[in-house]
Amino acid sequence: MTDDPAANPRGLHFITDLANTLHDNPRAQAADLQALLEHHGGPPFRLTDTDARELREAARHITRILTLHDEDQAAAAINTLLDRHPPHPRLVRLPGRPWSLHTQAPPTAGLTHWLLSTCALALGLWLSERGTCAWGRCAAPGCDRFYIDTGRRTPQRFCTPRCATRVRVAAHRARNAEG
Repeated sequence: MTDDPAANPRGLHFITDLANTLHDNPRAQAADLQALLEHHGGPPFRLTDTDARELREAARHITRILTLHDEDQAAAAINTLLDRHPPHPRLVRLPGRPWSLHTQAPPTAGLTHWLLSTCALALGLWLSERGTCAWGRCAAPGCDRFYIDTGRRTPQRFCTPRCATRVRVAAHRARNAEG
C-alpha cells in the first residue's frame, strides 16, 4: 500500500483519495471504503460497518496532517502516529507491479493500526524526501480537495490542472473586464 513515496507517490494518492472521499461523504459506508481500498491495491480486508466507522475516525488524524503547512508541526503529528501505530515495513510484490514497501500490521492489530501506520510512514517519507509539506488543499474557489504535490519547481496550489486553468481563466477575464 505505501510505496516508497520518493520513488512513486502512488501510496500517497490513496491518502488524498481517502481524505477526499470522507470530505465529500463523511458517512461513507463499508462498500465505498472497500472499493477505495481495492482500487489502490490495499490489503484484502472485508470491511464491516464497524470497520468503516473505525476507518472514518482514524482518517481524521490523517486529514489533520494534510491540513498542516508547517513542517515541524507535520513532523510532530506524523511522529505521534508512528509512536502509537508503529509500522512493520516489508517489501512486497503485488501481481503486475514492481517490489514496493508496505506496512504489515501485527496479527493482533486491526484496520486502524494498518491505516495509521501506513499513512504515517508514507507521509513521513514524503516529508523527509521533499523537506516540506508537499501536500495541501486546492486553492481554487469552491474546491477544497486534498492533493499531493509531485512537482519539482514551484509549489502546487491546485488539485488538478482543471482547477488551475479555471482560476487563470477567471483572473484573465477579470483583468479584461477592468481594461
